[in-house]
Amino acid sequence: MRVFVAGATGTMGRPLVRALVARGHEVIGMTRTPSKRTLIMADGGRPVVADALDPRAVNDAVAAAAPTHVVHLLTALPPVAPMWPRDLRPTNRLRIEGTRHLLAASIRAGVRRIVAESFLPVYGSGRDGRIDETEPLDDPGPLPLRETISALRDMEQQVLSASRSGAIEGVVLRFGAIYGPGVPSMEAALRQLRSRRFFVPAGGRMPFVHIDDVVNAIVAALERPEAGGVYNIVDDDPMSLEAFARAAAVLLGVPPPRIVPGWLVRMAAPLGAAIVSLNLGLSADRARSELRWYPRYRTPHEGLQQTVASWRRAA
Repeated sequence: MRVFVAGATGTMGRPLVRALVARGHEVIGMTRTPSKRTLIMADGGRPVVADALDPRAVNDAVAAAAPTHVVHLLTALPPVAPMWPRDLRPTNRLRIEGTRHLLAASIRAGVRRIVAESFLPVYGSGRDGRIDETEPLDDPGPLPLRETISALRDMEQQVLSASRSGAIEGVVLRFGAIYGPGVPSMEAALRQLRSRRFFVPAGGRMPFVHIDDVVNAIVAALERPEAGGVYNIVDDDPMSLEAFARAAAVLLGVPPPRIVPGWLVRMAAPLGAAIVSLNLGLSADRARSELRWYPRYRTPHEGLQQTVASWRRAA
């Protein structure tokens, strides 16, 4: 395959480029920052510089690359964890406008398949049980997340509508909360836990997924001929952020995180409070049966052991 990765220098983009190159695929990585071309080359890809919000630049980049497959990982996340709805507005714009430009360029270039990254809040606030991909997306979600949820649903609808029309094969991967080595929020949390500056509200429940399993899922979505539609990509053990942080603290050998009242978190970081208060359990049965994707780390407890060990070596 010749794979065009939009967002090739991000948290998911870099390990994905390396994994695809290792499997013998040709990779063209798109970044909007000229200085990051060296990162793509270091990972084994061929860099191209283009602003995803410039439709002509995206069209020219995709046309010149002539890929068979495209991966959409476009985000513009802040260097620290987003706390307010405005912190995700650049990413929301990329998920709406950037998707439109990338999808149009891909169809025009005759790309066979596009794989797009989605995220668990697309389901809204939550439900009882384990939700599969047939769940109606009719829950608007908590107020601080509604702009982001709307952008995720818009992105998904664009990809799936194009797929239904026969213009391109569209695959949407709905990821759980991503953690693991190299994930900025994870590394920040480990530093804060070690220095006893990690504060977390009680409550909520969400599925997690290790970054290695994320990459493997994207590769499977590209390589499996029968892939199509929407897939939940999550591990087997949804838990609260409090439980996740407590498990990490045990592995670090430090005291557990400090629990703070929910109202205080909502005042200081309403977006973060909305995410950690979600009550979501997702089923990844469809990904297992159709993509033959099985998480290497089936629970956060397993993945955290690898994550903490890797972080200690790097530190």
